[in-house]
Amino acid sequence: MNLKEEITEANILLDDSFYENIKVYKEQLLKWNKVHNITGIKSKQQLDEFIYDALFPVSFLPKVETLMDIGTGAGFPGMILALGLPNTHVTLVEPLKKRASFLQFIKATLKLKNVTVIAKRVEEIDDQKFDIVTSRAVTQTDMLMTLSKPFLHEKSLLLFYKGERVFDEVNEKLNYKIIEDRKRHYLLIQP
Repeated sequence: MNLKEEITEANILLDDSFYENIKVYKEQLLKWNKVHNITGIKSKQQLDEFIYDALFPVSFLPKVETLMDIGTGAGFPGMILALGLPNTHVTLVEPLKKRASFLQFIKATLKLKNVTVIAKRVEEIDDQKFDIVTSRAVTQTDMLMTLSKPFLHEKSLLLFYKGERVFDEVNEKLNYKIIEDRKRHYLLIQP
């Protein structure tokens, strides 16, 4: 099954522009990765798995105006969510310059008006408020909640991409839900 079929089977509704844009993103990521080593992804199949993984929350997230992704890396999940949610403004926070440069290149190449790239650590950026704060493979849940706090308003959601150990990281006092798909556990928290 190819990526488009998997996305369709998961009931993830996307504009046709997503597939055009994701094709360019994939080509450029593989090209940049050979020179700059911006991600551990080595094959097209692995890249499709990462894209699906990043995109799956589109199937259950509410519509929002703003989203911030902490530690975006090569664009997972932030850039992929920006491509899948063209009406949501996505701020990508990535401290490593070569990765931030790649994200800026993709933003310019695809003429993405809904993306802002910030080449800093999240602790160094000015407080803004976001409807959703996401993160994948950055740190444990309690630390992510601390890092996210300055960027939350009363109705903000936190979406953390976690593995099986997520159950060890959640406090029963939290207002949370865990959505499972394949090997991923999506931790959705309403602080």
